[in-house]
Amino acid sequence: MDQDFGEFAAAQTRPLLGFAHALTANPHDAWDLTQETLARMGERWGRSRFDEPAAYARTVMVRLNIDRIRRLRRELPLLGGPSEDVPVHVVGDLEPWLVEALATLSPRQRTALALRYVEDLDVRGIAARMGCSEGTVKSQLSRGTERLREHARERGHLRQTVGREDTRL
Repeated sequence: MDQDFGEFAAAQTRPLLGFAHALTANPHDAWDLTQETLARMGERWGRSRFDEPAAYARTVMVRLNIDRIRRLRRELPLLGGPSEDVPVHVVGDLEPWLVEALATLSPRQRTALALRYVEDLDVRGIAARMGCSEGTVKSQLSRGTERLREHARERGHLRQTVGREDTRL
């Protein structure tokens, strides 16, 4: 491996942070997820050989996020749910209305959409990263996209054409 970990972390922190924000829809969780991903990568850097370290980091991030979601599902009912709304701040290149829209999606829908549109993965690749079937990925993409369209339409970010919707978000 030609690159040392410090160079990798410096080059990948911003892209990973943007991806984490798309996954979590929360800037604080995005920072935590990015830091944990880089920590895991750093632990394995000298011992493992990564063909594509950036792709592997995103796989680590998706799996850490799935673990985070499962942990929250167990903990939040015990704590009575979230105590306050976290203000929405933009991390990376996401527009504020899109961050707001992503926050309305389920975690699985957000993950599937982030892998599809941020990482440009196909259904098979998304299923492999999420550890689910291709059918599940297709339904999550479909439902998530429809919810984003509804949100965009309500906020005036989706144009109407004669008899059909413009599918640009």
